[in-house]
Amino acid sequence: MKRKSLLIFLDIIFVTVSFLLVARILPGKWSRIIPDYHYGFLIFVVIWVSISLIIKKYNFSRIVTPSSIINRVLISNFAVAAVVSILFYGLNIYSYSRSLVFGVIILSTGFEFVLFYFINAIFTSLPVEIENGDFMPDAATINRPKQVSLKTKESTTEASPLTKGNLYGVFKLILEENGREVHDLIYSYVKVTKHNVRIVSTTTRFNIYSLEKDKYGCIVNLQRINDIQRINKFFEAVNAKLFEGAFFIGKAETYVLRKARILRRFPWPLNYFYYTLDFVIKRIWPKVPLLNKIYFFLTHGYNRVISRAETLGRLYSCGFEVVEEKFLNDELYFVVRKVKVPLFPEDPTYGPLIKLQRIGKNGKAFTVFKMRTMHAYAEYLQEYVYELNKLQPGGKIKDDFRVTTIGKFMRKVWLDELPMLLNVLRGEMKIVGIRPLSNHYFNLYSDELKQRRIKHKPGMIPPFYVDMPVTLEEIMDSEMRYLDQYEKSPFLTDCRYFFKAMKNILVKHARSN
Repeated sequence: MKRKSLLIFLDIIFVTVSFLLVARILPGKWSRIIPDYHYGFLIFVVIWVSISLIIKKYNFSRIVTPSSIINRVLISNFAVAAVVSILFYGLNIYSYSRSLVFGVIILSTGFEFVLFYFINAIFTSLPVEIENGDFMPDAATINRPKQVSLKTKESTTEASPLTKGNLYGVFKLILEENGREVHDLIYSYVKVTKHNVRIVSTTTRFNIYSLEKDKYGCIVNLQRINDIQRINKFFEAVNAKLFEGAFFIGKAETYVLRKARILRRFPWPLNYFYYTLDFVIKRIWPKVPLLNKIYFFLTHGYNRVISRAETLGRLYSCGFEVVEEKFLNDELYFVVRKVKVPLFPEDPTYGPLIKLQRIGKNGKAFTVFKMRTMHAYAEYLQEYVYELNKLQPGGKIKDDFRVTTIGKFMRKVWLDELPMLLNVLRGEMKIVGIRPLSNHYFNLYSDELKQRRIKHKPGMIPPFYVDMPVTLEEIMDSEMRYLDQYEKSPFLTDCRYFFKAMKNILVKHARSN
């Protein structure tokens, strides 16, 4: 903490010196520096330090190479430039010289490179600092896994090199570093497997591929997945090293837990200011075209924000199914079982416009376009969430944690449905008709209704908004009535259903939620 405070103090000095030097160089700025720029400079310094803390620019216990220093400084100062541009020039909250602002950022960046290289040369020769209970490896051991090969009494494979004393030591270390609940969770699955177990703490899939055994009964990773650069590739590597039905245990800090941690860490209102910047940089930038490439190029995916739905959805897409979830030590611990090989999705839905596979006419699958209302990879969790929460009145899944806050609003005002007009123009859907269903939902329907459904194109406005059914049985009855009438008189039936649906939506505020 003393190192960080020293670095913040020195950084503020360098920013101040840069400000004075640039103001001196630029014509006409020096004489106006006090009356015109002192308030703006204070705002600039607050933004500079806040973003530097979010990016963890001052955490030298984690910086071990020159490239790490460059990445940390560049992404932090790039973020400062972006935020200042939005506030000063986009929202026009303060009139400030562009040449002065960007001159200070460029000059301060140069000063920081010199300062941080010098400080890093000193710090890397000192003992490694431990902050907030995290294990900080030094330069010689970074990304090198703490590996332990375990074997239970029931195992029939070749002898493990570990003795009972070693096994006791491993779990004693887990108990000391992670607590009793984490220890008991891991041990409960380790003791039931009949094959070798591997416990690692790593963020690179190389350390998984390099395990000496071909197959394991359980792999445990004590490093959170937020710091893994290519999460799916890591999960795929774990999948390849496990027997069918074997366990994988890991952890993640979800965005909800991250927000709670940030708000606890700083006093009000600084905590909300810090969280707002963190939200923009860590949650919005990675999802914006071009900005996401810059973000991942500079950060390599370290300390990313991830949701519970995305965590579990990635696991399902990589051939696992959830056995148990637990929130321990402000982190989500997951226990999953290998059930199949990974799906290797080439085009996962991560941006604002998503493509979903739905069953259309003649039973053929087609791509439905919608605005994203769920977290990334949520589409892989439909069966899991259904089994977890079942259906609420109206046919939607109850308490669906996959839906985002913005997504709930978009569903209420129908914004998420608008891109389906592309499907109408392509001839895959029509304006009024049965709702396009995923394979999971389709299989919940009766065989008779399945056969009736695939004879017709699905529609944007389903009969749900006319009859407002509550249970799944009522929804099926509603669709059956519509199909009976549609097959007798297609045009008149769609017209009648369209106007009745519009009345319920606009007057009675009918929503499917």
